[in-house]
Amino acid sequence: MASKSRQRRGVPGAGNALRPLSAAGAPAGTFVAQPAPAPSAPAAFLERHAPLLAVALVLLATIRIAATYSVFNHVFDEPAHIACGMEWLDQGRYTIEPQHPPLARAAAALGPYLLGIHSQNTPKTVAFSMIIEGLKILYSGNHYDQTLTAARTGILPFFWIACAVIYFWGARYFGRAEAGAAVFLFTFLEPVLAHAGLATTDMALTAFLGAAFLTGCLWVERPTLARAALFGLSAGLAVVSKYSSLVFFPAAAAVALAWFCALEKPKPGQLRAAVARLLPGIGIAAAIVCLVIAAIFRFSWGDSGIAGLKLPAPEFFQGIRDVARHNAEGHPGYLLSRRSNFGFWQFYPVVLAVKTPLAFLFLLALGIPLVVSRRTSWRLGFLPVAYAAGVLGVAVFSHINIGVRHILPVYTGFSLVAGAAVIHLWRIAPQARWAKFALPAALLWFAGTSLAAHPDYLPYFNELAGSHPERILVDSDLDWGQDYKRVAARLRELEAREIAFEEFSTADLEKYHGFPHVLQFDPLQPHYGWNGTGFTMWKERRFGLDESTPLWPDRYEPTERVGKTTYLWYFPPPGSPIPPPRLKGPQ
Repeated sequence: MASKSRQRRGVPGAGNALRPLSAAGAPAGTFVAQPAPAPSAPAAFLERHAPLLAVALVLLATIRIAATYSVFNHVFDEPAHIACGMEWLDQGRYTIEPQHPPLARAAAALGPYLLGIHSQNTPKTVAFSMIIEGLKILYSGNHYDQTLTAARTGILPFFWIACAVIYFWGARYFGRAEAGAAVFLFTFLEPVLAHAGLATTDMALTAFLGAAFLTGCLWVERPTLARAALFGLSAGLAVVSKYSSLVFFPAAAAVALAWFCALEKPKPGQLRAAVARLLPGIGIAAAIVCLVIAAIFRFSWGDSGIAGLKLPAPEFFQGIRDVARHNAEGHPGYLLSRRSNFGFWQFYPVVLAVKTPLAFLFLLALGIPLVVSRRTSWRLGFLPVAYAAGVLGVAVFSHINIGVRHILPVYTGFSLVAGAAVIHLWRIAPQARWAKFALPAALLWFAGTSLAAHPDYLPYFNELAGSHPERILVDSDLDWGQDYKRVAARLRELEAREIAFEEFSTADLEKYHGFPHVLQFDPLQPHYGWNGTGFTMWKERRFGLDESTPLWPDRYEPTERVGKTTYLWYFPPPGSPIPPPRLKGPQ
């Protein structure tokens, strides 16, 4: 039965909107279904129990994510997101910063709001007012860990939705076994675990961008009004998750459509007929997208900034303008010891090469030619590749190069492709000796690496990065200001009475995070005693100094490293028998 169902998946359904026919009436250029090998007992077991396995994997990942909440303090972006979400929940307005839409921010603020915390009304005239507002929320009532945990918990549903999208996408277009394998890979990826555990917007985008693409494919396959409505809801939620969806989705859809046309070679008349079948649903989908956008902005009304027109949700239009302006003005970026305010075209390829586990990359490399081959029984197996390619194709032109989190949705497509490779290797293992050894080795390597990385999923780098990943990437790929609890604990062990420290993530280090007296860090001349800094302020921001200014951290070996992100130096006072830090050799 399993083999027959896999063969049926090789032929598009009768209701497809894009269904070019040959003269004989069969779909022209349709993927020819090859008989699948008889499943082994383990593979058959996986096929039957894949849904239960997927649920168990998501539960395990949820436990792993939640276990990180109390280990790390807030990262740079979290206070701002919480503050904006709290304004939306508590005051029914969205004015602090419209560059990001409210959905994920409101989800992050919901937990603190239910704990009884409200907006702190920080004046906008204060520099970094939204960060200060978010810090006041986190420190309110002196329940910092509880409040931060409540905020981060609000992002978990987006992780669950992303996993559900992967499972249903895999089950629909590959098979239940492949879907289960894809969920396993996705839930063990360090970048996914990292950003599913933070009160930010990236996991919401990952969830709903994938949902929009999948429901869009289902609608194009069988253009019913119900499927059009489901696509409209998913697309609307993607838009109000993060504005990058407005370029990511069209790019992914365009790549998928071009790929389909190259394979099927439909005639112009067939394309026109397909579009005509979609037209009734287009209006419904568009109306639902607009309704979702209007609803998330509480049906506000005002100047849209477009030719003086007053329209619903003026914050939406302002947010898009702010994102465009941010991209045009650039953002501090760092790659391979180089700095730029306008990004690097190589940034995201390098990010994927060093932030993705090597075992996963091995499976992905095997899976890509497999899923795009016309000789497999997988219907439209190229879709995950097209989806990821569309996201990456847009991202390489971005001037905002901050981290893998900005292209986190590619791991949806990559997990499906790698999951297909896992099951293919499993099925051919009895006949291919190399697969019998390669598959368990890759899976053990992948899972072992992920488990060993706990709880440091955010600063994870694979073996290619070596022992100094800060020479490759910083910011949210390594040091997002998350290690202050560890630094404070180490300073207590050292019985340090004061430290000259440069922080990246704004925080009240002495009052709430257990630091000794904090002095102003001087990058030109170290203080006697303890000095410390994270990698982002040092490597990317250079403490606000220009490239030609010599910095003492570049010259001295650190006394020790705390966590994955922070160096400490101890400079003894004059006459002390303790030797000073060693000077570095040639870099």
